Amino acid sequence: MATQYELEHNVKFTESRRAGRRVDMASFFSLLNQLDEPATTQNPHNNPHATPTPVDTAALFRLLQSQMQTLLTTAPTTDNRSFLEDLINSLEEDIHDPPTRLQGASQEFVDMLDRVNRKKLDKEDDCAICKVPYLEDEYCLVVELPCKGKHRFDLECVGPWLRSKGTCPMCREEMGRKKEVPNVEDDEEEDGDMMYA
Repeated sequence: MATQYELEHNVKFTESRRAGRRVDMASFFSLLNQLDEPATTQNPHNNPHATPTPVDTAALFRLLQSQMQTLLTTAPTTDNRSFLEDLINSLEEDIHDPPTRLQGASQEFVDMLDRVNRKKLDKEDDCAICKVPYLEDEYCLVVELPCKGKHRFDLECVGPWLRSKGTCPMCREEMGRKKEVPNVEDDEEEDGDMMYA
């Protein structure tokens, strides 16, 4: 399965290209697609009444947590180790008390994130999740989140977090969730005699 990175850059990498601190999220996205895709006439579920369960969402968080733990084993700095431990602990809460449905941002939201031009990146700028300097990657795909801190990440690193949690990993500001519009009753005149000018 091609990654978001490979799709956007129209490239296909071998496993050796993914070495280092990049993790393979194919299993995560496979499960996410099963949980996220609504049944349609073109893509019906085997059971039309099947809906994701808390067990399914816990499994998704467990996959993401596993990938964060993989990064933790090679954390290059104390700050990165602490940051990853914080993300892992947050995911642990969701594993033990999973929501009935995913609260994350939509794929459309992730696809529309502002891309950061390579020319605006400094040599020492790196992703807070993987700690790989952006400019080390010939095809870096850096996004800026619409949070107050305008935090930047590799799209491959932040995409799974956004899809499952829907928050900025750094400041935890909510991202891309649809806000509930309060249902306002139409307060027409009961007697119907008054007209508005």
